[in-house]
Amino acid sequence: MILLTYQTIEKYLMETLKSLMMFLPGKLLCPFLGHRLQVSKLITDHIKEYKCCRCGEEMTDTAQGLLEKLTPKFRETNAFLANYYERRRNRKVFSEAS
Repeated sequence: MILLTYQTIEKYLMETLKSLMMFLPGKLLCPFLGHRLQVSKLITDHIKEYKCCRCGEEMTDTAQGLLEKLTPKFRETNAFLANYYERRRNRKVFSEAS
């Protein structure tokens, strides 16, 4: 008699899932398992661009702190912010002599 426990079922499901991941492209896996995001570009200290390792989907942080797909409008906004903050970081502050 085969005793089915939670651990054996979980182990079987994980093995099946691993074998499926080898054959299914990321475009099919991400809707079910979620994206595996890595930071692809640091725009500012609090705004980043991300890219999914599986499907290549690009996302960015919004002003509300949510993740959105990286559209051309967001890409343009991020480029402006990156340029602005880079110039701001490199700006030299001259202290006045007293």
